[in-house]
Amino acid sequence: MDMQIVVTEPGALVDARAEADAELDVVEAAASRFRPDSEINALARTFGRPTRVSETLADLVDAALTAARLTDGDVDPTVGAALVALGYDADIAEVRRASAAVPAFTTAAHWSMIAFDGQNVTTPAGVLLDLGATAKAVAADQCAQRIHAATRSGVLVNLGGDIATAGRAPEGGWQVLVQDNDDEPASSIALPPGAALATSSTLRRRWRNGDELVHHIIDPRTGRSADPVWRTVSVAAQTCFAANTVATAAIVRGRPALEWIRSLGMAARLVDAHRGVHTVGTWPTCRGEARA
Repeated sequence: MDMQIVVTEPGALVDARAEADAELDVVEAAASRFRPDSEINALARTFGRPTRVSETLADLVDAALTAARLTDGDVDPTVGAALVALGYDADIAEVRRASAAVPAFTTAAHWSMIAFDGQNVTTPAGVLLDLGATAKAVAADQCAQRIHAATRSGVLVNLGGDIATAGRAPEGGWQVLVQDNDDEPASSIALPPGAALATSSTLRRRWRNGDELVHHIIDPRTGRSADPVWRTVSVAAQTCFAANTVATAAIVRGRPALEWIRSLGMAARLVDAHRGVHTVGTWPTCRGEARA
């Protein structure tokens, strides 16, 4: 996972990296689909039996189900089988090298099928959880809080576009350049202390499934990659989890996402399929960009 850590106290950087690594090791052991020994993969083999899970996985499942409720199911953790059916069953670099067509036979699933009482998780047989839509954002929030608690330094943690901050910010705020690739439209935003930012993209994790170019954000209603109306969606919020939930749901919702985000009172930037930029709320607007 790409990781960037920025601290306001340079002497805290080594300890900050150690704290982040420790947190991410725990999250990966709990929730990585690509580790055969992960807790989430063990859960897939319980065949509908209630299963006690670790505190880490419990927190991540709770976040995933919360995101599903808040987005009316647009962000759904039961899309794991759909991702595997599209060929996303390993690290993205390995998936791109394979690029073979995978038969798309999956068990119909919905987030409401998951039973969770705070400690025990029940997943129906054939349902594979994928917490990727929310777990990385939760990890960013937890890393930032953990680093600040351990070092007392202000900190920004960036996990592949999921950004969380804690403690004091530099004068003028945390300056963040928002740009998915070098040839994509760029924007700069200043995050105040404690704020977060998340970007969801249909560009980064792409591969070929036979003749079809697909990406990793699944529309739960179709079991296929969401229509790439938006190249990227970036959202600012008080937590990275909240920002990521809205950004991911916006990719799934397509054009109606503009009005939905506006109704939430959030700041966002959406880049459409033709590289047109649309901003919502208090997101800074450049010349030629559309304000929703």
